[in-house]
This record gives sequence, structure tokens and C-alpha cells, in this order.
Amino acid sequence: MSGPFRSLVLNRRFGDETLRVLELILVSKDVKSSVEVRSGLRQFMRSESLSVLKEISEKNVEEKLLVLEFLVRTFALVGDVESCLALRYEALLLRDLKSRTHQWLEVPYLEWQNFAQQSLDNGFYSIAAKACENALLSLKGKSAEQPTPDGVCIERISTEDPKTDEVFETEQVIQKIKKLKECAMASASSLSVQTQTADYMKKRLKQKSMVCSPVLKNTTCVASTLFRNGIKKRNQRKLNESRSLLGWS
Repeated sequence: MSGPFRSLVLNRRFGDETLRVLELILVSKDVKSSVEVRSGLRQFMRSESLSVLKEISEKNVEEKLLVLEFLVRTFALVGDVESCLALRYEALLLRDLKSRTHQWLEVPYLEWQNFAQQSLDNGFYSIAAKACENALLSLKGKSAEQPTPDGVCIERISTEDPKTDEVFETEQVIQKIKKLKECAMASASSLSVQTQTADYMKKRLKQKSMVCSPVLKNTTCVASTLFRNGIKKRNQRKLNESRSLLGWS
């Protein structure tokens, strides 16, 4: 089962070996068993990751990033998208913060943009919007001081292919990221409205239930009384008819 993997995590073995053990565990199960194992591992890792994050709080940035990368990959393997994206966001923010003194940690705009798209695709709209903002800030910091008539700085970005050396204007990238951000914000707003509507409907149903309950209770009580009274009258009538037949009345 998942014992070997759990043991490695508990012993704080955050490396490729532990991830390979996890992969072997997941691929060696049938569909039903795999679902059950993944579910159990998700619960285990959610609980254990909280302890791990506390333990690395005093570590240096390199160690923190290595552990965060391990947790991100682990949650991805066990199918916990929410935890995976949340920890990726933490790692990106940490890199962004420390890049002021460690330039090699700098987060490229494209990495922020890809993360924003993944967050949007998985329904984390507010995080997607924040990631877009960081992508735009990254572009702004890298832009050459060549403002266009509308005040937007332009940077020419060469592709990695030295043969073609295609050149793109940063303005096109900026507009793409802005559209992505607008989509994320619109989705977040729509979700907020849906949530508020659902909460309102629940509240209204609860209020209606509280109003109706006494009425229904009283109605039930009246109906029961009438029913019992009807039975009594019927029984009395039957008794009188029997007495008449027997000549007792």
C-alpha cells in the first residue's frame, strides 16, 4: 500500500526517490484501489504539509523552495489541484520577494502568465487575477524605456530560436495578459454573485420554513383533532344503531 511513501515523508525525505515510490504505488493499483489510495494520500499530505511548512519556516530560501517543489509535485501526483496551485503560488511569491537580493530567483512574466492560466482553468479566479498583475509588473520591470504614444513601454523579446530570431512587441503580450486578467475578474465577480444568490435563497427558504412550520404544526393538530372527533362520532353512531337493534334505546 502507501506505507513506504508515508514513511519517507514522515522521515522528511523530500527527494526524487520519494516521488518515484509514490508513482509506483499509484500505477500498481487498479482503478478502484487507485482512487481510494489517492484519497487517503491527499488527506495524509494535507495534514503533513502543514507540519512541514512550519518546520521549514526558519530554513534558507533554497531549502524552502526545494521542499515546496516536492510538495507541489506530490499534490499534483495525488490529484489535489487546489493544494498544488496554492503551494505553487507560495513558491512564486517567495521567489519574487527574494529576487531583490537573489536575482537568480526572479520569476519571468511567462511563468506568472502560465500560472494565471492554470489557476483560471481550475476555478481559482482571484489568484489568477493576482498572477496576471505580477506578470504585468514583471514585464514593466523588464521593458526598455521606449514609450509608445499611449505611454506604454515597449520591449522587443527575441525567441530562443537563433535561426529565426523572431521579435515580438511587449505591447502584444501586455494586452494578452490584460485580457486574461479581465476574464479572471469577470469570473470571480460572477462566482461572487452566484454565491450571494445561493446564500440569499438559503436564507429565504429558512425564513419561509420558520414561518410555515407553526402553521403546518397547527394545521396538523387541527386535522388530527377533527379526525379523532369524527371517529368518536362514528363510533357513537354505530353504538346507538346497535342499541336500537337490541332494543336498548
